[in-house]
Amino acid sequence: MSQRHSPQRSGKPAKGRQESDGKRVTLPRALSKLGYCSRTQAEALIAAGRVTVDGREITDPTAWIDLDRARIAVDGEAIAAEKKLYFMLNKPRGLVTTRDDPEGRPTVYDCLRDIDARHLAPVGRLDKASEGLLLFTNDTVLAQALLDPISHVGKIYHVQVNTIMEQELLDRMERGVIDDGELLTATAARLLRSGDRNGWIEVELKEGRNRQIRRMLEVLGVECLRLVRVAFGDIALGDLAKGAVRALTEAEVLGLRRRAGMEKTGRNGMKAGRNAAP
Repeated sequence: MSQRHSPQRSGKPAKGRQESDGKRVTLPRALSKLGYCSRTQAEALIAAGRVTVDGREITDPTAWIDLDRARIAVDGEAIAAEKKLYFMLNKPRGLVTTRDDPEGRPTVYDCLRDIDARHLAPVGRLDKASEGLLLFTNDTVLAQALLDPISHVGKIYHVQVNTIMEQELLDRMERGVIDDGELLTATAARLLRSGDRNGWIEVELKEGRNRQIRRMLEVLGVECLRLVRVAFGDIALGDLAKGAVRALTEAEVLGLRRRAGMEKTGRNGMKAGRNAAP
């Protein structure tokens, strides 16, 4: 018979310790990191008394555990770390970046039907009208590191606009524009090509604000006709067909880890490359 674990003895991390350090995490977070279920689902399992840690039943969802040492079981079955998976999708225009859309619109998960995507989550988002490179993984530590502003992992977009972009407009994007009291800045902006009435520019961002490029262009009086993400760090969209999905190579995953600053000990406490290959 399992023993109930007192919430008071669950222990919160020492002052200054962060949940994201990869070792001390809350129990719902641990189940999520291991790829067993979402944190919301984990909280329900814990409240129902179905989860044990080192043989003791825990019903407190705020309990902290050592993810590297704790033996977690659900309904008596041990939970092992799920194999880390990494995929890239060439997102078509018109899909929303969510698993379930309350409005019933097509989602990016419609493109992942041929793979087991139950525990895969997108790394960041592309809005409905945008297209191009979208990463998916169940490696929550790497995903968080890639999106952390401190990591400065660049993302490159090719953008079609309804005018010929003069250098002054490109310079203003790099200097930054104010929209709704928020400073929006492009790391780099350059002209790719132009025609008689419109052109294409390349924009690099190292931060991800909602509709950032579209908002910057609106401030400059420029209409965005098409927006395609073509690279995320060292990962390039290449010739991947629209709506197609492929697994990342081991070299590509290691490259993302280096970009995210995880090439030494890593944010999850592991040496670079460990469990990196799909």
